[in-house]
Amino acid sequence: MSVSAPVRGWVHSVESCGTLDGPGLRYVLFLAGCPLRCLYCHNPDTRHMHDGTPTLAGEVLADIASTAGFLTRGHGGVTLSGGEPLVQPDFCAAILRGCKAMGLHTALDTSGYLGNHADDFLLADTDLVLLDIKAFTERTYRALTGVPLRPTLEFAERLAELGKPVWLRYVLVPGLTDDESEITALAEFAAGLGVVERVDVLPFHKMGEAKWAALALPYQLSATQPPTTEQTERARGLFRNAGLHAP
Repeated sequence: MSVSAPVRGWVHSVESCGTLDGPGLRYVLFLAGCPLRCLYCHNPDTRHMHDGTPTLAGEVLADIASTAGFLTRGHGGVTLSGGEPLVQPDFCAAILRGCKAMGLHTALDTSGYLGNHADDFLLADTDLVLLDIKAFTERTYRALTGVPLRPTLEFAERLAELGKPVWLRYVLVPGLTDDESEITALAEFAAGLGVVERVDVLPFHKMGEAKWAALALPYQLSATQPPTTEQTERARGLFRNAGLHAP
């Protein structure tokens, strides 16, 4: 199989043995560039395309090919993350196409805000979408991300129409995304899609705060504490009440 696709992208970093970004062992490709400005972002050093290294898709696919057997034995595959991978849709499409040619499971980790960048051909080569719906009211979503919510919901609805499996991700931030009525509304929306296989409620953490300081960026959540185990479990329970799997 040829891995010489002449498409260039901007790669921030690679995690060769990821276990948190899809099923099994994952080759996680972090791409540079993101239009969101999430207050809790733990990778603020991926905001701009030039934060990455210009790389040919063929180079990435050659590296993936060298670990393909390991990924298959680990019941895993390849996940495109970021940043926001759909900032670079042509590069994503080339990587996904090459991965499918190797017989690998593929996943796309996205906020969904640029969902209209993902054409049907790109999504046909995507086995799973890890969809980060960060809040469920326009006011909260804009305050958290700096962009509108509706494009993400429209992308979720499109995934449902295509029957594309989704793992929903929701970061629980005390005082910001912990309103139970808002979580309940999101849970009902997600359940209505009919394609959400699981929901991961991710407790807020401040492990990226040092990166904000290094970049001389103001970090607004310094005084915010991670949710307690009880708070996190209560949020998971709201998704379970809607009939969703929230381990």
